[in-house]
Amino acid sequence: MHRLRTAILSQRGHLFPWLPVALACGIGAYFAWPWEPPIRTLWACATAGIALALSARWAGALAGPLIWGAALIAFGFALAAARSHWVAGPVLDWRYYGPVQGRVVGIDRSASDAVRLTLDRVVLARVAPADTPRRVRVSLHGAGGIAVPEPGAVVQMTAHLSGSGGPVEPGGFDFRRHAWFLKLGAVGYTRAPVVLWHAPEGGVPVFALRRALSARVQTAIPGEPGAFAAAVIAGDRSGMGQESLTALRHANLAHLLAISGLHMGLLAGFVFAVLRTGLALIPTLALRWPVKKIAAVCALVVAAGYLALSGGNVATERAFVMVAVALVAVLLDRRALSLRAVAVAALIVLVLRPEALMGPGFQMSFAATTALVAAFAALRDRGGLPGPRWLQGGLSLLISSAVAGAATAPIAAAHFNLFSHYGLAANLVSVPLMGLLVIPAAVVGVLLMPLGFDAVPFWAMEQGLRWILFVAQTVSAWPGAVGHVVAPSGAVLPLLALGGLMVMLWQGRGRWVGLLPMAAAMAVWMQSARPPVLVAPEGALVGVMTAEGRALSKAKGAGFVAGVWLENDGDGADQVAGAARWPGEGRMRILGDVIHVQGKTGSAAFTGCAAGQIAVFTEPAPAGLPCLVLGPEALKKTGAVSLSRDGDGGWHVTKAMGSNRRLWEPPAPRPTLGQ
Repeated sequence: MHRLRTAILSQRGHLFPWLPVALACGIGAYFAWPWEPPIRTLWACATAGIALALSARWAGALAGPLIWGAALIAFGFALAAARSHWVAGPVLDWRYYGPVQGRVVGIDRSASDAVRLTLDRVVLARVAPADTPRRVRVSLHGAGGIAVPEPGAVVQMTAHLSGSGGPVEPGGFDFRRHAWFLKLGAVGYTRAPVVLWHAPEGGVPVFALRRALSARVQTAIPGEPGAFAAAVIAGDRSGMGQESLTALRHANLAHLLAISGLHMGLLAGFVFAVLRTGLALIPTLALRWPVKKIAAVCALVVAAGYLALSGGNVATERAFVMVAVALVAVLLDRRALSLRAVAVAALIVLVLRPEALMGPGFQMSFAATTALVAAFAALRDRGGLPGPRWLQGGLSLLISSAVAGAATAPIAAAHFNLFSHYGLAANLVSVPLMGLLVIPAAVVGVLLMPLGFDAVPFWAMEQGLRWILFVAQTVSAWPGAVGHVVAPSGAVLPLLALGGLMVMLWQGRGRWVGLLPMAAAMAVWMQSARPPVLVAPEGALVGVMTAEGRALSKAKGAGFVAGVWLENDGDGADQVAGAARWPGEGRMRILGDVIHVQGKTGSAAFTGCAAGQIAVFTEPAPAGLPCLVLGPEALKKTGAVSLSRDGDGGWHVTKAMGSNRRLWEPPAPRPTLGQ
């Protein structure tokens, strides 16, 4: 107890950065909870948090921080639950086919490179308004008519819709939860023409301005560089081709495409530096006015405009909050970049969007920022960077790229199952150009656009983006550029985060205790075992682990599920290669003790099974079979399942959905509805 008291007392003045950590623990506990907690539990957590916070002022130096930590954990749990109820809306829990009408409020591209529309003010045939989703997202596959409607236009189409799919394996990424917080009540596709119901009548001016700006930029800069420029300036990625996106991802340069902390920081920093320098050159203003604070206010206004123009997605909001905290610190004569400022930004983001904690964007952004601030603070305490001044700029860039890369690489590998071996080299020759040429040219080009003098800055921006695309394509084509990583178990990222935060936030030699959970996380990750058998929702696909890798029961269909399974296995093969590992052909396929019976043709060829086997059906299965049977009705209730042998030689089944469902999970299945 004495040692604990001494350790906590030694952290006086350095405990504030731990506040968002405690809040995040409560938020994470809510999302990890195996069932939806009742409302009374949420009120109990909120009440307990208030009581603990009030009692902390009378606690001693030892108990006070611990009580505050407990209060924030309770607040975090209640906050995440309240947010989940706040965004609640109707979700389709059946398959709909029929007319869909709505207003276009979003345009992007799907993973299959199809134009995708997000609609609000949705109208569905024979569906009551109370049961109609507030927003739907429809991919245009071969659609005629107006392929890309104008923002705000009301369109109508005949489309297939359903609720978002759940995890493709137990413990996997939950697409239903993601859609729930985006307020998407249905997703689907259409192959029919899209009909303009009536022209835009306003109501989405920012979105219309984004599309107009994107079109202007892509006219000035043709081809992929123009699409890249539209993504950087207006947050519009709909023009980017899949080949370029893949190259950027494999070269670890995809972060240059998203409007994130780098872009927001470069923009605000450029505006701040130009205004401060320009005002300082005017003696009358420099002597009478606080030019530094004026530049900070102007940079904050420009950053807010950039946030609105980009569409205000979660990543951009997070970036704006971090930049705003830094600029407000300048206004208050505080250090702009400090662990305290990062903690304030994290608290704001978590309070506004607690679900962001579960996404790779939040995790990678704050991991990189915290690591950079901690690393350069340590260097400052030791007298700054070594070497002559002319060398320190390049050394600072090298350290920044190495520190940020080391902080984000495990998170990226855990979420995307990829590791870019040459990502550091690609960033070293690309990120400086983004800051020195691309962003300044973009700012100047947008400012000169109303005057028609934007040709020269946009030409300069094009050259910088062509170089970045060239680097991405070159690096991604190098042998061994990308490594495939097995998906870790659920304990790995929390252990890594705990250890990393201990190293970065704790003061004194005790910080190195954080290396222990980090080492434990890596040991657990290395021992992570993939499920021997995976079954997709409704039995559409079966995957069996073999000595050559996971064998898939079919080469076509359920391609997204197959891709995620192979990625999580750390397997670079595609679905066709995975299907070649499963011997035989036809609609009934057997591998070891696993039988996949597909459709009525497979059911007709099915001759029975034995005890200890698994039979997966896509049609209703015969009754009285001695094997473990997984049919479509059962799989609708459980979602995807994984199976492994138990100690008695039977099968242990792990379900993606339990009986106590979360808010974003569908209720009991209903019959298919045709319109």
